[in-house]
Amino acid sequence: MASMLVKPVVTFTKNLVRKQGALFCQLATRNLCSGSSVKPTVRVRNELQANRLADYGKYVADCLPKYVQQVQVSHTNELEVLINPEGIIPVMTFLKDHHNAQFKSLIDITAIDVPTRTHRFELIYNLLSLQYNERIRVKTYADELSPVDSLVPVFEVANWYEREVWDMYGVFFSNHPDLRRILTDYGFEGHPMRRDFPLSGFVEVRYDDELKRVVCEPIEMTQEFRKFDLASPWETFPDYRDGAAQLPATSEQKDTTEEKTSTP
Repeated sequence: MASMLVKPVVTFTKNLVRKQGALFCQLATRNLCSGSSVKPTVRVRNELQANRLADYGKYVADCLPKYVQQVQVSHTNELEVLINPEGIIPVMTFLKDHHNAQFKSLIDITAIDVPTRTHRFELIYNLLSLQYNERIRVKTYADELSPVDSLVPVFEVANWYEREVWDMYGVFFSNHPDLRRILTDYGFEGHPMRRDFPLSGFVEVRYDDELKRVVCEPIEMTQEFRKFDLASPWETFPDYRDGAAQLPATSEQKDTTEEKTSTP
């Protein structure tokens, strides 16, 4: 008899707790979506920190004038050092081992492909100094044929980062201990992150029901070369860009114009 009375109470309590949890999640979601944020989403520029980073960038440029080409501070107070490709090893060694740098953590290596440039690839190295709680971004450039010195002798963690850049962009790193693809399959053709790489790829991998195995064959519908010209979107219609010429009027517009001119 007691068990028959306790069981409905336990069931009711579980359902009540479950409903309260769901209601709490709904209220939290509504407050998150509809409430006004107190903190801005964009970091406010700190002029004091920006000036301090600019001074440190000048210090690095004075210590390595042969390799440092430009120093700049972004709007979000991030120091960027642009260097010559030949200065990868000496600049990175300086930033890692110098007493006033201590950037001993290599966070990431990535690249950007800009086909219109002479050196189409922009290599980006992100470093972190735990000693001084600072970050620095080192940039250099390369093309399809010119190799870049591998950073593995300085930062061992650069091994897989450089393999990824080689796999995605085709930037060759000299003196790399094991430069091979890391994300794509064996025998993959091309480098997917290049701007001229077709979205459909060059080959397709599918399962052949007749052969009862996976086959790799050239794709039937290939994509043409893509040209990204976003700087001048109105060049297709140059006559109407500045309002110098007007579009031809339709028959309805002509009738309306004639009625207006005929009325006194």
